[in-house]
Amino acid sequence: MKTTFLLLLILITTTAVAQRKQSIPNPMMDYDAFLAGATNVGDLRQQRRITEDRFSQMAADPVTIILDARSNEKFQLLHVKNAKHLSLPDMTAGELAKIIPAKNTRVLIYCNNNFRNEPEAFPAKVAAAPLNIYTFNCLHSYGYTNVYELGPLIDIAATKLALEGTRLRKQ
Repeated sequence: MKTTFLLLLILITTTAVAQRKQSIPNPMMDYDAFLAGATNVGDLRQQRRITEDRFSQMAADPVTIILDARSNEKFQLLHVKNAKHLSLPDMTAGELAKIIPAKNTRVLIYCNNNFRNEPEAFPAKVAAAPLNIYTFNCLHSYGYTNVYELGPLIDIAATKLALEGTRLRKQ
């Protein structure tokens, strides 16, 4: 009985693994590579999360690119002054190259989950799915090596960062 149960368990496990590997083929989608990339970049991302003051200092360097990957609608409402916009769904090698001159250019990123008390322009995402995580991983996947992420949650009324956009004109 034990042997039969063990064989059945092995058969079920082997079948499940084989079914995962036999998923619908598409050479343009590689989930295992995505997981490996996300795992590999995790420690680097943690080291590259910076304070608001450090973000401001780095942003003052004229060769630094501030990248906003939110939707165009949210970007137009309110964004960090001088930020370049490229919505995450539009990120391709060609589009990134138009905005970021070289793979080693310093890039600063921020997202909705960096700002509170401005739900129209910066609607919060769940903690496991903020845009910064996807943007950092995406840039790393495309070979960008000098990416930094705004780390803290900042009250929009108390931020030291200069902001611009149509939302400022409404107030």
